[in-house]
Amino acid sequence: MEEFIPGFPAQRSTVNGKGAPLAKSRSSLPEQLGAQELSREGSLEHYSRMRRSRRRHAAVRVVLVTLLVAMVALGTTAWAYVSNINAQLNKGVNKTLSSVLSDHEAGDPFYMLLLGIDKDESRAGGSEYGSSDNAYRSDSIMLVRIDPQNKKVTLVSIHRDTQVKLGSNGTQKINAAYSIGGAAYATQVISDFAGVPISHYAEVDMDGLAAVVDQVGGVTVDLPVDVKDPDYTGLDLKAGQNTLDGRTAALLCRARHAYDVYGDGDRYRAANQRIVISAVVQKVLASNPLTLASTVSTLAGYVTTDMDVSSIASLSTQFLGMDVNSDIMSGMEPTTPEYVNDTWYEICDTAAWKKMMDRVNRGLSPYEDGDQDLASDASARIGDNSSNASSTAATTQGDSTGEKNASTSSDVEPSYSGDVLVLNGTHTDGLAGKTADKLDGAGFGASSGNAGASVQTTTITYTTGHEAEAAGVARTLGLKVTYKESNDSQYDGYDVVVTLGVDYE
Repeated sequence: MEEFIPGFPAQRSTVNGKGAPLAKSRSSLPEQLGAQELSREGSLEHYSRMRRSRRRHAAVRVVLVTLLVAMVALGTTAWAYVSNINAQLNKGVNKTLSSVLSDHEAGDPFYMLLLGIDKDESRAGGSEYGSSDNAYRSDSIMLVRIDPQNKKVTLVSIHRDTQVKLGSNGTQKINAAYSIGGAAYATQVISDFAGVPISHYAEVDMDGLAAVVDQVGGVTVDLPVDVKDPDYTGLDLKAGQNTLDGRTAALLCRARHAYDVYGDGDRYRAANQRIVISAVVQKVLASNPLTLASTVSTLAGYVTTDMDVSSIASLSTQFLGMDVNSDIMSGMEPTTPEYVNDTWYEICDTAAWKKMMDRVNRGLSPYEDGDQDLASDASARIGDNSSNASSTAATTQGDSTGEKNASTSSDVEPSYSGDVLVLNGTHTDGLAGKTADKLDGAGFGASSGNAGASVQTTTITYTTGHEAEAAGVARTLGLKVTYKESNDSQYDGYDVVVTLGVDYE
């Protein structure tokens, strides 16, 4: 088989240090795993048939202790119930998929491939997805490293438009692997591309995301900027804390065009998907046993996975006490867009990608520095998902990607309006203008100018009565500073003045 480009060989584990590979051999697999080229119509028919024939259990890999207790208490009845769930979970998992999944020792870190599939009949012809082949391909690709011993999870998004070579199918976007050869071929392609063995697979019907969020009572996210997408998803959210129902959360995970002004919309969308997943986990971990049992009983029909109830429950108990705010890390494959043969691709920076995956393999954050996260300026952050969280909650938890949250001198609710002056006290030309543009996007009226001299530390000052606006500015810019009141007459007409220091560069 022609090598996938870019990529590097997957690192296979060994047993007892003797070099025996844990990964199951792929040498006997045909180049495309026996997959035929599927037409758009054939792909849709295949998916629709599978969708009608199965209702899958949503395998939320969080605390399932209540389910285990119920099994003991109810005996045969509970066993029959669990067996039925296993059948739903594993529906569609075949020997070909199992053959490309690698074994791992209990308790050791392992990788799971999480694919979001968004290709039902009604959406295939909708304005957001059109009638292109993308309507029948994996809509989101996420590699998840799970470390039970250290209670850490790392989510790494792979750009769906990443250019790869798929053997006799030629140069393709990586999300085409699913429509060409299904789950097994997609798993093989992504394992080789990332250079890691994949031990488990989960395919999530994106329609099910809404049901999952509704089941846990909604999730709260913190938006640094307004999210408006009138022409596609119809989304219209204000900056700040927002408690989302299932439908709105699903739309946020699809709304790439809402971020066109900031750059690559898919990058922001992928970041929002990671945050929504983290928020769901946070909400479920805060649930009481009765709520959890109800969630386990109700969430069916949206996930296909090779895992069963027993393995999920065993894994989940190992994550009791997990701190979602610090122990879920996330990032995205580094790419740059390139127009090749009348098609836009994302070209992977292979050196940076290998460096990122090396960090992930060591249990570190994908990013050495939070500034490497190109979506951190405008993508969602995890909000307060405690049991009493509401849309007006004022606490921002952070998404554990290295972003910095505002540190304020009070508990004032941030406001995202008012007139702001940004002064450049750095050695970087144009920095104040770019910062002002970011504030404009968040709802402020921002102007820029020069500080007149270089300053070391960034400061935020506000005029009397405008502390809330200062809090909003600090949060939008991700500044961990204490802002102070000042009524300097030279800045009359402005509610907040930001002086960018060398530490901001």
